[in-house]
Amino acid sequence: MNKIPLILICDDDPIVHESLSLYLDEENYKYESCYDGVEALKMYKEKKPDLIVLDLMMPKMSGMDVCKEIRKESNVPIIMLTAKGEEIDRILGLELGADDYIVKPFSPREVVARIKAVMRRTNDQDTNKASSILRFDGLEINIDNYEVLVDDEPVSFTPKEVEILHLLASNPGQVMDREQILSQVWGYDYFGDTRTVDTHIKRIRQKIDSDNHKYALITVYGVGYKFEPGQ
Repeated sequence: MNKIPLILICDDDPIVHESLSLYLDEENYKYESCYDGVEALKMYKEKKPDLIVLDLMMPKMSGMDVCKEIRKESNVPIIMLTAKGEEIDRILGLELGADDYIVKPFSPREVVARIKAVMRRTNDQDTNKASSILRFDGLEINIDNYEVLVDDEPVSFTPKEVEILHLLASNPGQVMDREQILSQVWGYDYFGDTRTVDTHIKRIRQKIDSDNHKYALITVYGVGYKFEPGQ
């Protein structure tokens, strides 16, 4: 029997909980509710949810800080909600490891559709272990445990950074445009700004670039990015 997914809804607005719970009931998802950031962290540790819907602005502890704390120990899927629409918030949320980002006001049906898409992508990753560990001169990328080693030393990466690097390194020499990266890493047609990819690539490059290595993450201007393993 398949496990029924447990969704943790973290938002200080009771209306959000009421509206989402109706649609989650329709999809036969289980759910738990919390109303501030401190409670969100506590319930995450106690309930071990399969996915977290996390509001950016909450009492006691912001959603951004909650996301940051969770990402220190877990890759559980996180969808962030916010009343803000500024690009900097979207990019920052995704940099910290959020799997998706939805701006209020939103349709509860859309949120549930995003939940299903993120969980489908996560399940696909769990069942597909082929080439999960990639090794190059001075670089190892392990998608199973989301670990990257540079010169045999672990380097801190967000989950999305690992997924982008693993995707490009799995296709050495192949140029991938921003839309391809967004679609394959986020698991569906992400409707965000493609500059999100540029921000992630910049951070990845800072973490892996070294004069001692032959591999390189290369920008193909006007097209996209590619990983060159070197000779």
